[in-house]
Amino acid sequence: MQKPHRFEQLALLPYLGKWLLIASAVAALAGSASAFFLIALDQATNWRETHPWVIWLLPVAGLLVGLVYHLVGKPVDAGNNLLIDEIHDPKQVVPLRMVPLVLGGTLVSHLFGASVGREGTAVQMGGALADQLTYLLRLDRSDRRVLLMAGMAAGFSSVFGTPLAGAVFGLEVLAIGRMRYDALFPCIVAAIVADQVCLAWGVQHSQYTVGEIVPFGVWSVAAVVIAGILFGLVGMLFATATHKLGALVKRSITYAPLRPLLGGVVIASAVFALDAHQYIGLGIGDIVRSFQEPMQPWDFFGKLVFTVASLGTGFKGGEVTPLFYIGATLGNALAPVLHMPFAFMAGIGFVAVFAGAANTPVATTLMAMELFGADIGPWAAIACVTAYLFSGHAGIYQAQRVGHAKLRRRSADSV
Repeated sequence: MQKPHRFEQLALLPYLGKWLLIASAVAALAGSASAFFLIALDQATNWRETHPWVIWLLPVAGLLVGLVYHLVGKPVDAGNNLLIDEIHDPKQVVPLRMVPLVLGGTLVSHLFGASVGREGTAVQMGGALADQLTYLLRLDRSDRRVLLMAGMAAGFSSVFGTPLAGAVFGLEVLAIGRMRYDALFPCIVAAIVADQVCLAWGVQHSQYTVGEIVPFGVWSVAAVVIAGILFGLVGMLFATATHKLGALVKRSITYAPLRPLLGGVVIASAVFALDAHQYIGLGIGDIVRSFQEPMQPWDFFGKLVFTVASLGTGFKGGEVTPLFYIGATLGNALAPVLHMPFAFMAGIGFVAVFAGAANTPVATTLMAMELFGADIGPWAAIACVTAYLFSGHAGIYQAQRVGHAKLRRRSADSV
């Protein structure tokens, strides 16, 4: 171990001051962008829910968004994966056009009925806005990596109202089994300040009530482990199906704007044929209901199918809120089978499916505590880590690297 310098603590003061200012600037940008996005998203969702016929315009909306990205958005089409790639191997500053493109594309997707989320939009806006400071502050490659992580943390934190989870997400999402602690302070500052900035703009986040936290016992622990295994497998199914459908559509339809056009036709037809309006958009209402009453046992699969179809055919948005829906309704369905309370299992599933799909068990455990209270923390940790282990090495972010394998196999010559 390297011997610390006698005055190392004094040398840290300029570092703290530097990143306190930079991270606060990033937070102000990301928090304000998230606030605008969330307010506009609420208006778009409310209008769509009062005009259900608008789903028939989804193919046209998909064509327009696809055309815009085809003409001016190719450099930023990779979305979150572009940000992760730039952190791993910095090459060039993320184009500012990512912000209006992903913002407009996501709002249009929600306005006309695609099943997409919102985290991807907030993270991309936070990362792209943060990266513009690279020129202004003349940051080197190492500092630029930290800047991008802080932007991602700020976007995630402000869109969900979970600053601790947001800070860790910015560190944990880059590589499976490994976190970068050199960016811990900037990410924490950016996440906390961004959340406060978003709240200052008048944004109100969704509230969920778990209520009863079951006591520890042999069966209760076993039940959460069993559920965690299923949550991880469903998370893996979601990630794998989304990537495979996306690859199939790209091979089959070479002209990119036609992909969401075709996807819109399929989704709109399925919604009306199956009377499946509950599976489009964010689905916050159904997520809240899953904490209060029994849901249909197939709701999680319905949301999974519509979200895979939306993302796989090129509609813009995030994956996380649909994963919350899938996890909460799956937990709700498992509750009577495992003899556990509905709200408790919905809360565990809410975070655990996301943990498995994104390979972020620490961030999701913190998210559970921030959303549902500290008492659920040990249970969330069990479920999230189990889901993480059983979801394999696939994930919703293809640029995510493998830092350490989840299963460590002993070599033949090991002692």
